[in-house]
Amino acid sequence: MRFQSLATALSLASAARAAPAVDQSASSAADAAAWDAAYTKANTALAKLSAGDKINIVTGVGWDKGPCVGNTPAIGSIGYPQLCLQDGPLGVRYAKGANAFTPGIQAASTWDRTLIRQRGQFMGEETKGCGIHVLLGPVAGPLGKNAAGGRNWEGFGSDPYLQGIAMAETITGMQGAGIQATAKHFILNEQELNRETMSSTVDDRTMHELYLWPFADAVHANVASVMCSYNKINGTWACENDGVMNKLLKQELGFKGYVMTDWNAQHSTQQAANTGLDMTMPGSDFNGGTVLWGSKLSQAVSSGQVQQSRVDDMVRRILASWYLVGQNNNYPRVNINANVQGTHKTNIRAVARDGIVLLKNDGNILPLKKPAKLGLVGSAAIVGQHGQNACQDHGCNSGALGMGWGSGTAQYPYFSAPADAIRTRAQSDGTQVAISSTDSTGSVSGAVNGADAAIVFITSDAGEGYITVEGSKGDRPNLDPWHNGNELVRAVAAINKNVIVVVHSVGPVILETILAQPNVKAIVWAGLPSQENGNALVDILYGTTAPSGKLPYTIAKSAGDYGTTVSQGDDRFAEGLFIDYRHFDKANIAPRYEFGYGLSYTNFTYSGIAVQGSPKSGAATGSVVPGGRADLWDTVATVTVTVANSGSVTGAEVAQLYVGFPASANAPPKQLRGFQKPLLNAGASTSVSFSLLRRDLSVWDSRTQNWVVPTGEFTLYVGSSSRDVRQTAKLTVA
Repeated sequence: MRFQSLATALSLASAARAAPAVDQSASSAADAAAWDAAYTKANTALAKLSAGDKINIVTGVGWDKGPCVGNTPAIGSIGYPQLCLQDGPLGVRYAKGANAFTPGIQAASTWDRTLIRQRGQFMGEETKGCGIHVLLGPVAGPLGKNAAGGRNWEGFGSDPYLQGIAMAETITGMQGAGIQATAKHFILNEQELNRETMSSTVDDRTMHELYLWPFADAVHANVASVMCSYNKINGTWACENDGVMNKLLKQELGFKGYVMTDWNAQHSTQQAANTGLDMTMPGSDFNGGTVLWGSKLSQAVSSGQVQQSRVDDMVRRILASWYLVGQNNNYPRVNINANVQGTHKTNIRAVARDGIVLLKNDGNILPLKKPAKLGLVGSAAIVGQHGQNACQDHGCNSGALGMGWGSGTAQYPYFSAPADAIRTRAQSDGTQVAISSTDSTGSVSGAVNGADAAIVFITSDAGEGYITVEGSKGDRPNLDPWHNGNELVRAVAAINKNVIVVVHSVGPVILETILAQPNVKAIVWAGLPSQENGNALVDILYGTTAPSGKLPYTIAKSAGDYGTTVSQGDDRFAEGLFIDYRHFDKANIAPRYEFGYGLSYTNFTYSGIAVQGSPKSGAATGSVVPGGRADLWDTVATVTVTVANSGSVTGAEVAQLYVGFPASANAPPKQLRGFQKPLLNAGASTSVSFSLLRRDLSVWDSRTQNWVVPTGEFTLYVGSSSRDVRQTAKLTVA
C-alpha cells in the first residue's frame, strides 16, 4: 500500500487552500466562552507588557535555576507569577508529600473513564497544592508502535482511540482542578534510541489516523499546552517544524494554547519562532551555555527576522492558558514539598486493581480460598531499591516494580509490596506464607514444597534513554522477562502443581515458555500498579473484586509477530496504519492474548445489538474548533447492545465496539471506536450504548486534505475483546 507522503500533503494543503479559519462559535458554547474570556484578559495584559517582559514570558530562566524543572520570570506589571512547570504524567516529580499515581498504561488497562478522569483530577489537585502551574503530562506520544519502546508505559496503549479518550478524560480532570495540562510528546517520538538525532518519516494518512488522532482529543478537551518532541519529522526538527506545529496543530486542529519545547529540544532562534514554537524550555542547554531565545530572540525581532506580532502571539497564547484555568486568582505559592496526598490513594488502589488483567485461570484456581500454605517466589515480591526510592528516577529494577524509569516518574510516599500485603491477608485466614525473595532457581524448593499454591513474581522494565538499567538504554532489548523469569517459573512449576504467575511489566512479554509449563494454572498481568502494588493485587487474588482489566496492547507469541522494531537509524514507518492488533488482523497472525482481552471471575453474555442513525458520506464541512472541524465531533449513529452477568459474582465488563470500514477505504480490518464498562451484579443485565462520531467513521483523504466518510457497508463488531466478537451489525452509508 502506498500513501501520499506527509511533506507532500502539507505542501499541497498550503497551495490548494488556506487553512480554514478557526470559528469558535461552532464549538460548545461553554468552551468557546471560556477561551474568549481568557483571550480577552490576555489581550488586556499584553498591552501592559514591555518588549522585555514578552521575551521573558516565552523564555525559560535556564536549567537548574529555579524551584521547578522549568521556570519563567515573574512579571509584576500584570501580576504574573514565576511560572512553574514540573514533571510529570503520573504526579509531581521530586515531591516529598505527594502521591505517585499509577502510570498511564495501568489507567488504560482499566478502560474506565470515571477512574481515569478522577486520576487526572487528583493529580491536578496535588499539583495545585504544590503551587505548580503546569504539569508535564499526559502522554499520547509514543503511541506504542514498537512493543519494546522505552516510554510506552507513560501513555495509554497502542490504539489511538483508547489513547484519545484517556487523554481527554485526564486533561479534563487535571484542568478542572485548576492546573495546566501538557499533551506530549508531539509527535512521532516512538523510541528512545537516537531520539535526539533521528528523523521519523510517516505518510499523511497514517499521521492523521494513528499518531495525530489522540492529540486531536487532547485539543478538543482544551489542553493548555503541547510539548514538541526531540526527533525530526520528515527531516525537520519537531520544534521548528511548520508543518507539524502550525499546519497540523494550530490550523487543522484549532489549538488555542501554546507549544513548548521538550527540554533542550530547540535548535534555532528565528526558525523555531516562525514555525510555531511559543515557549522554550528550560531556556538553555543542560550546561547553561547555549541560549537560543532571550536576548537572541530580541535581536531577531529588532532585525526583522521575527515579527513582533509573532512574539505577541506567543505571549497571548501563554497568558490565555494561564487565565483559562483561573491561575490568576489566589493561586498557591510554589512549595514542592507540601503535603498534598489527601485521600487520593483510593484512586491509586482502584486503578492499580482494576487495571489488573487476568490472562489465564485454569480450574478456577483463583480467587484463593483460604489456602493452608502459600509459597511466594521472586525478588519482585518484596520491597527493594525501586520501592525505596533508592535509584535516580527509579532507574533500577530491584524488588517489586510499580513504574518504569525516567523523568516521567515520581517518588513513592510508601510502597505496598506483594509479600507484605499477602502476609497481612494470610494472617487473617490462618495461612502459612513461605518466601524465596531471590530470583535464584536453586532457592525455590523450601518456599513451594507442600504449598497449596506457589505465586511467582516476574518483571520487565523500561524507561527514558538517559538512564541505563542492567544494560537496557531505555528501550527494551527484547520482550523476555527480566532476571531469568522464564527459568524461575520453570523451576517452581517442576515442584508445585498449582503455580500462579504475577507479571509486573511496562509492556508485552513473550509468555510461551511459561505457558508451556503444565503446572502454571494462572497468569495475573498486574502491570505497573505504583505504590499500591501489593494491596491491589490482594484485592484480585482473593476475590474481593473480580478482575476487570483488559489489555491495552497485544501480547504476541513471538516478538517478530509485531512487524515493527526499534529503528537503528531514521524510521520510515513502513508499516503505515498496521500496528499492534491492526497488523495482527491484517496479516492473520494469531496473538497469544489479543488487544482488549481479559478474564473475570464471572461470565458475560451479549445480545440484541441495534443500530440507529443514517450517517451521510462525504467530507467534513464544519468550521474549525479545538480538535478539528466541528462536524467531526457530531454523533451520527448509536449502537446499543444488552450485556448480562451470567455468572455467580458481581463483576464489571468492558464492552468494546470495533468498526470495519467498506473495502474501498483500504483500512485495517477493524478499529476500536467505543467502549463502556458496566458493573453488574450476578444475574443482572443492562443496555450499553456507544455513540459513533463522524470522525469515527471517517478516513483521511490526503488529496483533499480532509476527513471523509466513505460510501458502502460498515460492519460493527461488539464483544469482549478485539477478537472475541459477540454481536455484529451492518451500517450502510450512502
